[in-house]
This record gives sequence, C-alpha cells and structure tokens, in this order.
Amino acid sequence: MTGMQLTLRDLVLSYGGAPVVDGLDLDVRPGEILVLTGPSGCGKSTVLRALAGLLTPDAGDVLADGARVTTTSRDRAMVFQDNALLPWRTVQSNVELALKLAGRPRQGRRDEALKWIADVGLTGFEKYLPRSLSGGMRQRVQLARGLAGSPRAVMMDEPFGALDTQTRATMQRLLISTWRAHPTTVVFVTHDVDEALLLGDRIAVLGRAGQPLRALLDVPSPRDPSVSRSSLRAEAIAALDFSFPVASLTPTRSS
Repeated sequence: MTGMQLTLRDLVLSYGGAPVVDGLDLDVRPGEILVLTGPSGCGKSTVLRALAGLLTPDAGDVLADGARVTTTSRDRAMVFQDNALLPWRTVQSNVELALKLAGRPRQGRRDEALKWIADVGLTGFEKYLPRSLSGGMRQRVQLARGLAGSPRAVMMDEPFGALDTQTRATMQRLLISTWRAHPTTVVFVTHDVDEALLLGDRIAVLGRAGQPLRALLDVPSPRDPSVSRSSLRAEAIAALDFSFPVASLTPTRSS
C-alpha cells in the first residue's frame, strides 16, 4: 500500500453562508503526516470533510492522485474525536465491519480483525462493547477500524483531543508506530502545537475563517524525540498569533 497524494486548488468551502475556507491551495504528499492547526472555526474539520468526500466544494478542486473527489471512497478514511463506534457491535465486530466495507472476503476477516486489535494493544477485549471501554480504548478501536481497510489516506479530526494527558501521549506513540507499520497518508487536525510538532512531517497553519493560509512549516527529522524544535515551535506560535498580519511572518517554507 502506498500513500495517496491529495491536492486542494483554489478551494472554497461553506455551509451555505460566508466561506469558511476561501481560495485554499495545499498539497499533501504521498505517505506524509500533514498536521492542520489554527483557531477554532477556521475550517480545519471542514477541509477534512472535503478531502473525505463528505462536503462538496463551492468552488475549486479537491484531487486524490489527480482525480477529482466527488464522493466518499474506501481509499480515504475518517477518524473522529467523538466516539463513532457502533455501540451494539463488539470491538471485533466494529473492526470486521471496516474490513467488510473495504471488500475483504468473509473468510479471513476474523483473523485480520484480531491482528489489528492486537496491533493497537487490545487483545483480550475483542468481545467488549464500546460502553465497557475507557475513552482511550475506544480511540484505539477507532484507529484500528480506520486503518483496517488499508485506506491510502486517513483524515483524523482531533482524535486525541478529549483524552487525558497520559492517555493522549500513549495514543500519539501508538499512532506513530501503527503508521510506520502500515504506511498511509495522514491529514491530522489539532489545536495543540506540541502535538503537531511531535507527529507531523509538515504543519499547515490556517487563518481565520475565509482568510489565507498563515504558514506551511517543515518539521526537521520528523518524529525524532532527540531533535530540538524550539525555533519551529516559536514560528508556529507566531503564525497562530493573529495580532500579526501574514506579511509580517517568516515566509512560508516547505521544500
């Protein structure tokens, strides 16, 4: 499986009123983790919905490997912050459903689901219903379900935002290890600059609703905990400080 290239060209998105996103140009490289951050209401989740094929643009294009996105696809998955598991299905059944929707033959689904459950550290919880799991455990199931169908791109909408600090750190490490074992393109939304620096290959800082992209920053030696990113952190925080106009920021840099 190879990651999918995603492209936004002069994208305009709204919910029937003023644009939430207006004229956005952005390329997501195959196999990278691109983090979207910005203030509340700037359109981060809206961009994810367009990439997943859940929202039709008012203008401009959303492209997946050069083809226009017009609807959902098994090659593009979503992982939400809120619990999106089917409450009447067990852990195993939720993961098996993703495999079924991906077209996996019935024979072999059980074993593949159990492997995914093991990959996210939930062996022994296969027959549990979501209500019997902690928030962190439910997010593990959502991660397994989101990746089980072997999508070539995964949109993740603040998946760890509601978790406590310790569980969030555990889930961040789990995402990195799972992504390394099952490479795919990831577009990850967060409000947390430190989370963005930890996970991303690049960080895109969106402006307020209808305003231009504030910055697009390369993360040096992505996901290497030994590398200091203090200067990049300062750049990201400056880009999020809306008392400074875009023109006064360090020019957007991304190779």
